[in-house]
Amino acid sequence: MSSRPHVRNRFVLIGDLVLTVVSVLGSFALRLDVSQLPFYFPAALVMCAVALLVKIPVYFFFGLYRRLWVYASTNELRLITFAVITASVMTSGVMLLLIGFDLIKPGMPRSALGIDWLISLILIGGSRFVLRILAEQSAVQTNGKTHRHALILGAGDAGALVVRELQKTSQLNLIPVGFLDDDPAKQHHQIYGVSVIGKIDQLEKTLDTKQVDEVIIAIPAAPGRIIRLVNDVCRKRGITSRIIPGFYELIGGKVSVNRLREVDITDLLRREPVKIDDRLIGSILGGKRVLVTGAGGSIGSELCRQIARWNPGELTLLGHGENSIFDILQELKENYPSLPVQAVIADVRDPNRIEKTFKEHQPQVVFHAAAHKHVPLMEANVEEAVTNNVLGTRNVVETASRHRVERLVLISTDKAVRPINVMGATKRLAEMIVLNAAQRNHLAYSVVRFGNVLGSRGSVVPTFKNQIARGGPITLTHPDMQRYFMIIPEAVHLVLQAASMGAGGEVFMLNMGEQVRILDLAEDLIRLSGLEPHRDIEIQFTGVRPGEKLREDLFEDGVNFERTEHSEIFRMSEEEQVDGDSLAHVLDQLADLALHSQTDDLIQTINHFLPSGSVQR
Repeated sequence: MSSRPHVRNRFVLIGDLVLTVVSVLGSFALRLDVSQLPFYFPAALVMCAVALLVKIPVYFFFGLYRRLWVYASTNELRLITFAVITASVMTSGVMLLLIGFDLIKPGMPRSALGIDWLISLILIGGSRFVLRILAEQSAVQTNGKTHRHALILGAGDAGALVVRELQKTSQLNLIPVGFLDDDPAKQHHQIYGVSVIGKIDQLEKTLDTKQVDEVIIAIPAAPGRIIRLVNDVCRKRGITSRIIPGFYELIGGKVSVNRLREVDITDLLRREPVKIDDRLIGSILGGKRVLVTGAGGSIGSELCRQIARWNPGELTLLGHGENSIFDILQELKENYPSLPVQAVIADVRDPNRIEKTFKEHQPQVVFHAAAHKHVPLMEANVEEAVTNNVLGTRNVVETASRHRVERLVLISTDKAVRPINVMGATKRLAEMIVLNAAQRNHLAYSVVRFGNVLGSRGSVVPTFKNQIARGGPITLTHPDMQRYFMIIPEAVHLVLQAASMGAGGEVFMLNMGEQVRILDLAEDLIRLSGLEPHRDIEIQFTGVRPGEKLREDLFEDGVNFERTEHSEIFRMSEEEQVDGDSLAHVLDQLADLALHSQTDDLIQTINHFLPSGSVQR
């Protein structure tokens, strides 16, 4: 229960009755000499009666008895001012009428009416704010509890609100000791008596020189680097850190009822997102007929959104799942009503359906994003991985070649480098299909290779967020598991950029910085959600799954990469030479083995053909 004294409004009413009389008598006392007071006492009594009859109902009308005055603010001050002015004017009007009709004997000094207004304003307003001051003084007394000291990061509106609440609420038992804020204009200034004592990058120095038990981040839009800096510094010193969401986040639904902070995916990236270079992309998409396979997936749907911005002549969405295709189709129709958008429900493994689609829509640019991507599932469903990722790619690429499609980009993965799992091996074969077609037909077909995509369906972030929302635990396979990460817009930017730069036979990749430990990412996600790992949310290790590496690779041994026109995109220095006849032969073998569900022979054939990788079973 709150220890804050809530004065009932009936007592406030009684106080106003007394103060109204005091105000009237005080106005006469200030206006008249002591010797004149008895002479005008009858007039003072009449004015007291009029003031009580007029002012109290006016105060009721303005709601002065329907408020908790311990929360009084400038809004309440304005309300009190208007109420007192109105009541005083009405009281003065009645008194002047009485004087005009000679009903008050022996009359009264009219200036007392103005003095009464000033005294009323001071007494009525002051009494309310005295209640607030008393409440705050009461909150400061912690009934013998030991004070804990809080450092506030951010001296803006949110920081000011935090300080006021800490000063008023004894249950929190926190005393604000200072602000850190990067705004030079706020340095050494005070907010509610609390000083801005430095900048955020001085956090470590401040913690060393001041007693701080808790750090509160009062910057609702704080970037991930700031949050990680604070969390890391506080964790080393055993100090609690919290994030305060902004009121706009609460009202807008960005903070759910389970009190978790909505996490921006870029907060987890641990590097700055790559910027897109728009200069070349417009020339290859504007007015062109574009087809996207796997258009309902995370990457495919984002590709469609980005492509639509460039006003293609026609955009064809090809996918196997009708619900996901329907969703992105409706979204594009709403956002780009003038754009010709066509939806095709088809399986890339069906060559006749793919051929019909290319004949009808005659695409000039193709983005091939259709693929099975989940490593553990593909380990258990080898035939599906081969037919979809390999033979499906062959269908799309061969059909595109026959129709002389100008550009084709395959969305690949870092798991295709020295693959040890079925998914990576099938994507490596898909890369070889595209590169062989580019070399054989002299077409601008290229491969884009990147790491894990944060926030895509089935990726670790949505999985971890669901586990956090349920109260944990978060499950990881191994504490040393590391991956390259990027966000969906980065992946799409890279694909579009590669399409604009590709002349044929290139393998592109993004400079994704250093690999990130999955454990670090999980802990970041927990903290960014406003919780503490290993305390609020448990982390459990389940063991490495079949086909998983502890670390991924971006480069084949002995293969060099060079920078491109885009500073963050690399390209294989020398085109990989693919033996088309050997590739065609092994693809036919794989098709026959997959048809007869000969899993072991499929693995053996893939391992024999890919000397740089060895699928483990």
